[in-house]
Amino acid sequence: MATGNELRDFLTSRRAALSPEGVGLPHPTTTRRVKGLRREEVAILAGVSVDYYVKLEQGRAGNVSDQVIDAVARALRLDEVEGRYLRSLLHPGVEYASRRGPAAAKARPALLSMIHAIDVPAVIHGPRLEVLGINHAGRALLDDFGAMPIAERNTARWMFLNPRARVVYRDWAEIAADVVAVLRAGAVPGTDDEALSRIVGELSTRSEEFASMWADYRLSEHQHGVKRFFHEAVGDMRLNYQTLHLPDGHGQSIVVYTADTGSPSEEKLRLLSSWTAEASPEPARRTAKDRMR
Repeated sequence: MATGNELRDFLTSRRAALSPEGVGLPHPTTTRRVKGLRREEVAILAGVSVDYYVKLEQGRAGNVSDQVIDAVARALRLDEVEGRYLRSLLHPGVEYASRRGPAAAKARPALLSMIHAIDVPAVIHGPRLEVLGINHAGRALLDDFGAMPIAERNTARWMFLNPRARVVYRDWAEIAADVVAVLRAGAVPGTDDEALSRIVGELSTRSEEFASMWADYRLSEHQHGVKRFFHEAVGDMRLNYQTLHLPDGHGQSIVVYTADTGSPSEEKLRLLSSWTAEASPEPARRTAKDRMR
């Protein structure tokens, strides 16, 4: 079972995100001292005693059955990612540890060659949102991560500490919150992740916005969707993103950005990519440069 306050903080944050009316309970007739649901209300929805739920939230419930975990997950309206996270807090090493091996410091050469062979923006991420590779179109759309010191090549760090991110993303606050949720979901409960701790520690001390979003305890997996971008050369673009999670990649993924066929954004993205393609250095030269850092 998770130690310290991790389990309590997660369950408390999920209770705070719900209202009695939203889960089918009667509208409160008295002033409430807590935000969201009370412990006793979660217990009623989960079909367990209040005493047992209090012990569970405090990490004192002992061996919690799968049936109880599922019931609490339903009561708190947890999605698939949050449900897996709850299970891993109660049974460390079972769910999440099997999903991510040791951190991979570098992307495979074949993956780098693949993203450099395509004309649309593509980024290779590590398990803690490290930028392990980015092609010329990606650098044009986002930023030149290859020119940054290796320790600074991290999407979460860039999002909160680099002013460029607020220019690139029209919906910065929404995207930033999603980045924090993805970073949080990548944590393996019950394990010491020094690299993640360093990132969270730095961002928590240097960015009040990150600290507030981290405290919300949202979890998410970067999958697919639409984001709004801005570039000084072409203006606004509406781009689709698709995340490809790599089997046996130790948590690595590739994010590819495209535009709808025939849309103004497609023409703008094509122009942006073509303008930067000729000036793009060879991957081998960038790799050699990295080795010298």
